[in-house]
Amino acid sequence: MGNDSAGFIGNIPQYYDQGLGPIIFTEYAADIAKRAAASGPARVLETAAGTGIVTRNLRDALPDGAQLTATDLNPPMLDIAQAKFGPGEQVGFQPADATALPFADQSFDAIVCQFGLMFFPDKAKSFAEAYRVLARGGRYLFSVWDSHRYNSFGRIAHEVAARFFPTDPPQFYNVPFSCHQIDPIKELLITAGFGDIGIAVIRQERELPDVANFARAAIHGNPLIDQIQARGGVDPARIVDALTREFRREFGDNPGRMSIQAIVFSAVRR
Repeated sequence: MGNDSAGFIGNIPQYYDQGLGPIIFTEYAADIAKRAAASGPARVLETAAGTGIVTRNLRDALPDGAQLTATDLNPPMLDIAQAKFGPGEQVGFQPADATALPFADQSFDAIVCQFGLMFFPDKAKSFAEAYRVLARGGRYLFSVWDSHRYNSFGRIAHEVAARFFPTDPPQFYNVPFSCHQIDPIKELLITAGFGDIGIAVIRQERELPDVANFARAAIHGNPLIDQIQARGGVDPARIVDALTREFRREFGDNPGRMSIQAIVFSAVRR
């Protein structure tokens, strides 16, 4: 995977936060924040924090005295995240690469990462780094999307975009769903030194109040829009219209209904 799949810049963060966030990210964010807060960690790190959807839920779920640090590779995403917090809320924001964390050993009691692992070019290194900065007994909680089979919105978006570029189909929508096999992730965690590995497959149902708006965000709210524009020759609005039609066919219309599925991992630093 090249960096073109991880560049959430330009107008992408707004579409991601407002168009995709409420539909596919917010309820999973509440779930993982609750899991993280259950052990009462005092120092929490979030990697791949994006526009702060999980960060906001973490801050609300954690004890007031807990220190929360939110990081992401893309500063424009963190700018939106930061705007969700008041000055006294004890959240630190800084750009950081999850495969080369700028923190001392054993700096945190918990690490949370929602839907970020798929974008890390060196996943083994990301696990080694998480292990390094966790204190003994600290917990790493992270989630990945299950496959296209269980997330038909991703499969449909991938197929519709490919129709417009048959000789060079944009590959973005393969990336978020590329870590659905549990065993390889389990092995990477064990190799990094983690134990007490827990796995939860979580299926959720979603209502789509505005199917066209969701289709627009599914194109513009991630690096797919950059891959489309780099190829040229097709107005992105045509792809959005085609995707809207397919989503309506599959999910119904205003409200549409769809199911999505994620896998949540937890692991403890020995």
